[in-house]
Amino acid sequence: MSDKLRLPTEQYVIKTCEQGGRKITYRAFENLSYCEKPVDLIQKLSIYVPEDYYHGLAIGAYDRSSAPIFMPNTVGGYLPGPVDEPGEDRYSKNVNSIFLALEHGYVVVSAGVRGRTSGRITADYFEGSKEEEYIEATGHMVGRAPALIVDYKAAIRYLRYNRHLIPGDTERIITNGTSAGGALSTLAGATGNSPDYDSYLAEIGAADERDDIFAVSSYCPIHNLENADSAYEWLFSGQKDYYRTKHLRTDNGIIRIPDDGQMTDQQLALSRSLKALFPAYVNSLGLTDEAGEILTLDEDGEGSFKEFVKEELLASANKELQTHENESLRTRWMMDGSEIDTQSYLTVANNHVTDLDWDTFVTKITRMKAAPAFDAVDLTSPENEEFGNEVIDSRHFTAFSMEHSRVPEAELADDMTIRLLNPTVYIRENKADIAKHWRIRHGSFDRDTSLAIPVILATLLKNKGYDVDFELPWGIYHCGDYDLAELFKWIDELCLSYQSNEIV
Repeated sequence: MSDKLRLPTEQYVIKTCEQGGRKITYRAFENLSYCEKPVDLIQKLSIYVPEDYYHGLAIGAYDRSSAPIFMPNTVGGYLPGPVDEPGEDRYSKNVNSIFLALEHGYVVVSAGVRGRTSGRITADYFEGSKEEEYIEATGHMVGRAPALIVDYKAAIRYLRYNRHLIPGDTERIITNGTSAGGALSTLAGATGNSPDYDSYLAEIGAADERDDIFAVSSYCPIHNLENADSAYEWLFSGQKDYYRTKHLRTDNGIIRIPDDGQMTDQQLALSRSLKALFPAYVNSLGLTDEAGEILTLDEDGEGSFKEFVKEELLASANKELQTHENESLRTRWMMDGSEIDTQSYLTVANNHVTDLDWDTFVTKITRMKAAPAFDAVDLTSPENEEFGNEVIDSRHFTAFSMEHSRVPEAELADDMTIRLLNPTVYIRENKADIAKHWRIRHGSFDRDTSLAIPVILATLLKNKGYDVDFELPWGIYHCGDYDLAELFKWIDELCLSYQSNEIV
């Protein structure tokens, strides 16, 4: 490997940032190429280090060598995810995770990664994404699957290649993302050092290093896409009306456009057919609960797996009933009308939620997407575009939608491309160097994907023996970074525990 990938340690800027009456000073190594043969301007990263570390000071329990490396991404809707910097989150108007992580004592790495619209300008905006800064309207669509995870891995390899030059502990890399960015964080954790990606990494000139990570933080990951349609209809079949909001970038910021409607008879028929496919998938997983009991569904979608999902919801409801934590601290991220004390479908006895009426709850949170939710039969979904390539703009990624496609000469993405974007495949195989620690959050009122999808992810990981902190936070919709103090506490407990063990 040439010195093209060597960190230029003398090329930095000392910066100060103020947010909400708080101030940080940090050293920024910016616009670094993490691969030798980039194909898009976005393939760069920036490293941010608390300036105190260069003056022999500590922040909490961390110093220049022991600080964990926090690696958030800005991917949403499988769009390109450009490099970010400390400051304000433009969408939520809150202090962003990079600022807070630096303040807390972490080294932060922000890597730009390609996405489905790389090569053209778009007004699309999705939760988790950031304003596009690396617009290169070349017409060459170089960001389709598996580009985003290839770039993320290349960035991780860059850190390991420069392990002796970069402040922070490269054995304590923690990724973080929301929505499709949550899927990216999950992929990074599930596919560490898998040879499946080697040819793609070689193609862009990534460092010959490891790309496994220490821990994963994932908010509402939009993943397991080839099973997401049937999971969605298992939850929402029978709900004819859908309610969604599209987001567009404008010169005046992000605008929201209502996009409500009713499913057609054809879509309702597709919904019924998709729902019927889900039990076979669940039953094929061999999932078990904490007592070792198998989780299954019958042909009607009823069974122990459904009760298991329900128990997760009850745990969420009980936590909120006892603490009212989300209502008091996270109102900004709660769905209107989700306050725990106003939910008539919950049975409460002695200040404890004992039951939940499933159908009424599903009606309450509402359907967001018409069937199929992800692999659209007219090839118009973001995920269809993600599975396109440089020649074909959009492709199907399920046999079901391919069979029911309304697009003449539609094509199905190849099996390997689909595999490379599904972390659950790698978790089930358990052959990659999978991250040992996972923190997964998916709001109980999040309708972007089925509640079954994150439950499956968390349960697969637990069944394989990994450390998993999983919750469906009450009332929270499709969003992330709403509990950063708790996330950082989780990271600290992990990292400081490892430090103690190493000292012993």
